[in-house]
Amino acid sequence: MRVLIVDDSTYIRSSLRSLLTENGYEVIGEAKNGEMAIDLALDLKPDVITLDNILPDMTGLDVLKTINTDDFTAKVIMISAVGQLSAIVDAKENGALHYLVKPFNNSELIGILKELDEQF
Repeated sequence: MRVLIVDDSTYIRSSLRSLLTENGYEVIGEAKNGEMAIDLALDLKPDVITLDNILPDMTGLDVLKTINTDDFTAKVIMISAVGQLSAIVDAKENGALHYLVKPFNNSELIGILKELDEQF
């Protein structure tokens, strides 16, 4: 599976890249803001996007609403420190498949990806 990582934190992007590559996933790009995330998502057409909800230029929800079109097939996993129920519901109503609250358990993310792997 080809994964795009979106998070404004260099540390989080690096940690996710290590976790994903160690578990056999191909990280095809990283974005540190919403505009870059949209561009990379549309250009690279990843299978999965890990998407932070708080970005410097827009929310992850705004990114999700922009890329969530009929011809866009990437599965989105929101990963955010924002854990309010309303944020989780909004994300899922707008196309996020899962929503993990930081700090999250690495095995939980890998478990979700393994479930998605079976769909490809």
